[in-house]
Amino acid sequence: MTSQTIGTTGSGGQAPQAPSEGTPRSSGLRGHPWFTLITVAVGVMMVALDGTIVAIANPAIQKDLKASFADVQWITNGYFLALAVSLITAGKLGDRFGHRQTFLIGVTGFAAASGAIGLSNSIAAVVTFRVFQGLFGALLMPAALGLLRATFPAEKLNMAIGIWGMVIGASTAGGPILGGVLVEHVNWQSVFFINVPVGAIALVLGLLILLDHRAENAPRSFDLLGIALLSAAMFCLVWALIKAPSWGWGDGRTWTFIAASVLGFALFSFWETKVKEPLIPLGLFRSIPLSAGVVLMVLMAIAFMGGLFFVTFYLQNVHGMSPIDAGLHLLPLTGMMIVGSPLAGFAITKLGPRVPLAGGMIATAVAMYGMSTLEVDTGSGVMSIWFGLLGLGLAPVMVGATEVIVGNAPMELSGVAGGLQQAAMQIGGSLGTAVLGAVMASKVDNDLAANWKGAGLPPLTPVQLHQASEAVQVGVAPVAKGTPAPIVAKITDVAHDTFISGMSLASLVACGVAAVAVLVALLTKRGENAEAGAGVGHI
Repeated sequence: MTSQTIGTTGSGGQAPQAPSEGTPRSSGLRGHPWFTLITVAVGVMMVALDGTIVAIANPAIQKDLKASFADVQWITNGYFLALAVSLITAGKLGDRFGHRQTFLIGVTGFAAASGAIGLSNSIAAVVTFRVFQGLFGALLMPAALGLLRATFPAEKLNMAIGIWGMVIGASTAGGPILGGVLVEHVNWQSVFFINVPVGAIALVLGLLILLDHRAENAPRSFDLLGIALLSAAMFCLVWALIKAPSWGWGDGRTWTFIAASVLGFALFSFWETKVKEPLIPLGLFRSIPLSAGVVLMVLMAIAFMGGLFFVTFYLQNVHGMSPIDAGLHLLPLTGMMIVGSPLAGFAITKLGPRVPLAGGMIATAVAMYGMSTLEVDTGSGVMSIWFGLLGLGLAPVMVGATEVIVGNAPMELSGVAGGLQQAAMQIGGSLGTAVLGAVMASKVDNDLAANWKGAGLPPLTPVQLHQASEAVQVGVAPVAKGTPAPIVAKITDVAHDTFISGMSLASLVACGVAAVAVLVALLTKRGENAEAGAGVGHI
């Protein structure tokens, strides 16, 4: 397999060594930076699309396979757990064996697992292959960033990451639209089968175009205990965040897993100071910009993913839109991310990341504040303003934080850095959904009984009130069959007004998180080691 050795100086940021004599250089399509970008974008699009498209298929899967609600939850949870726990280790595999190989394995495995899900006739098989999707997706994502880092010179890297972020944003937001069309007009299996031809295209392109780049001092061994400790710590953290909404934040089980996670991270940190070739050299975090980039990615994902979680319920359950209509109403967000990501890459190249990142988080904070003002009868025009501003704010953060993390890491740790970037985003999204979900639940629990009584509705027993609260938290009116129309109207008004009050508070919390992220953004700066990735070939 063709290989290219790239000298690197680690964290010192000195000029890279020239490729050794006789080292194969890129020629024609092979190793061409922009064709490399197209190739990895096709693979990343498949994974990003799958993160949201499956949610639309879940009701059809539940009905067809006669699955319980808990079973259907595992379709998402199994994928997310496997992805989040494996990302950093997968990045290390890329650093060790080459990002081209891990990308190709990831693309092939993800497409094969997707096809297997489409052929499954039991919920257990669906969940099992979703876990495999997560594992192979974890191989693919950091490898894509590692390939971009190694192929593009510093002055072109931000633009490349901008286009890469545009593909992720467009695929994530377009998932519900495409999923709605496929489920409505074909079947739920088609949501997974669509990955097979996409994966095949990415594989063929990868074999023809991708050039294997390896740092001269790439790792030669594996920190197996470090992998075990980090995986266990990540699992306990993500599991606690997944289960907290159903267990409750005051439940002993939630805090047992959080405590186990803290202990796991502590033991991992201690071990990393003792092993010869650690999984994550802790010296990496001596770079304040890199650490700030990781924190910024977490905070951005908390505000974005947590806030957007309630918007889907708002559009579908309060405004009564179909999944396709709801997806179309989010097009301003998608469109601004598509337009804004390459522009953000250009601005970051010219100005450095600090100003665009801070400006992006300011726009995100303003957008989340605007979303806190949404009412039951807010029109599409007003919604579009806030959704568009959110997309415009997120674009420079997605691009800039990624460049700050990957560009401030040594070349030989580009895979680990890519894994850190993706893991930070996954954990932030989980934190946002869990924490803002708790804020929503608390607000609804506090307001529902008084609002119910104030509307003159018949009193509810504690059990009925709890059940009604769970329905209202997702914007659903708890109406029993046979309820007279005037009472249905009152219950619906109370449910929607209470939901809006909870969503408003959650959006304000997300606004506060984004405001804190503005300060973190001021600690970032251009990657010190970006020049180490200046590929030899066609620009």
